Amino acid sequence: MPTAPDFPMEKGLSLPQDCRHFLHSLRMRSKYALFLAFVVVVFVFIEKENKIISRVSDKLKQIPQSLVDANSTDPALVLAENASLLSLSELDSAFLQLQSRLRNLSLQLGMEPAEEAEEEQMLEAEEEWEQPEPRPPAEAPPRRHVLLMATTRTGSSFVGEFFNQQGNIFYLFEPLWHIERTVSFEQGGANAAGSALVYRDVLKQLFLCDLYILEHFIIPAPEDHLTQFVFRRGSSRSLCEDPVCTPLVKKVFEKYPCKNRRCGPLNMTLAAEACRRKEHMAIKAVRIRQLEFLQPLAEDPRLDLRVIQLVRDPRAVLASRMVAFADKYETWKKWLAKGQDQLREEEVLRLKGNCESIRLSAELGLRQPAWLRGRYMLVRYEDVALRPLQKAQEMYRFAGIPLPPQVEDWIQKNTQAAHDGIYSTQKNSSEQFEKWRFSIPFKLAQVVQAACGPAMRLFGYKPVQDAASLSNRSVSLLEERGTFWVT
Repeated sequence: MPTAPDFPMEKGLSLPQDCRHFLHSLRMRSKYALFLAFVVVVFVFIEKENKIISRVSDKLKQIPQSLVDANSTDPALVLAENASLLSLSELDSAFLQLQSRLRNLSLQLGMEPAEEAEEEQMLEAEEEWEQPEPRPPAEAPPRRHVLLMATTRTGSSFVGEFFNQQGNIFYLFEPLWHIERTVSFEQGGANAAGSALVYRDVLKQLFLCDLYILEHFIIPAPEDHLTQFVFRRGSSRSLCEDPVCTPLVKKVFEKYPCKNRRCGPLNMTLAAEACRRKEHMAIKAVRIRQLEFLQPLAEDPRLDLRVIQLVRDPRAVLASRMVAFADKYETWKKWLAKGQDQLREEEVLRLKGNCESIRLSAELGLRQPAWLRGRYMLVRYEDVALRPLQKAQEMYRFAGIPLPPQVEDWIQKNTQAAHDGIYSTQKNSSEQFEKWRFSIPFKLAQVVQAACGPAMRLFGYKPVQDAASLSNRSVSLLEERGTFWVT
């Protein structure tokens, strides 16, 4: 029986060994292939991050070198000391660390991956849509400083009550009277300018609620800020209401007491505090004639000045002054009584100077220079007498102050009153404003028309040609002015 050929033992055992080498080589190649694929993925990721980084290349130049090093991969994470490959789990860990470092670098540079940034923007937009914008806090109304600028016997006491009756306005009636009585100024020239400067500076301090400034001019001088000699205190509600109205002091009598209640001497400190608590302030003054001297007040950032210039027919003003200030107009009365042809020249010049001062101030105000723009209003007393509520609404609107119901009620009650005194604020205003036409002689009207012609033309007062026209109510002496007077 034939026998099988003999194979050497070493030869037969060599095949499994070769297979093992082949399989080992295959596994190593697979690892190399996986590693190469992973490296490609890493490079793709790095390229994506580089697009983000390129948008901030200018910032990248300014960052410290330590941040740049954070973008480099540590070789120890890739190769071991014996140059063997890391396991896949170690490479995954290295990849996560690399991703984290790249993200940190982007955050430090002020950038975020585009997708995440868009996501956050969408979330922010949704939050803004869902949550309404917060309302800004309500601002307190601006404090207004109203100056009623007039001359004597123009109805300024009556018009001043429009502001005195408003509960949130601190109103002062003729505070400059004390300066006129204390400091002597001659008429005209540098002395007139000096008086205007003093009046202006005192007025500014009063608008700032520095009432102590008046103590330098009140005679006798106040003691411990207490005085019973403030001019016409009773014409200012703010000085006669709590807490300014202190308890009555026995055997102390005020020269100008409050009208509806009895108060102790005026405490200037309490009055100043009350002034600061009020929302607005108003002052009536018949001693400021030159509007141009008020420019520093209009430009003072602490003030929001509003000037209301009140004018009246100069024929009516003279007729009223001859009754109210009879002693000062004795020369006029003698001229009328004796029938002299000529009036003393200085009297005519004084009348003309007063009219020209009023006219020049009005022309300046109507020109509206930059410092006065939106701060000046010209009002005729006759228009107020004919339409008191309408003119009050216009003045309050100009001042930027709401007209309260109590002022409207006061106007309704006090413009139909039968009482009519020289200093009264209760009048039948629609009849009162032309009453002078029946008390002034025609030749006196002629003198006024000649001396005050330019002012009368500007303000819309018609001259009369004979005595019959002067006393005839059907002959109107007013030209219509409309809203031209609200500027």
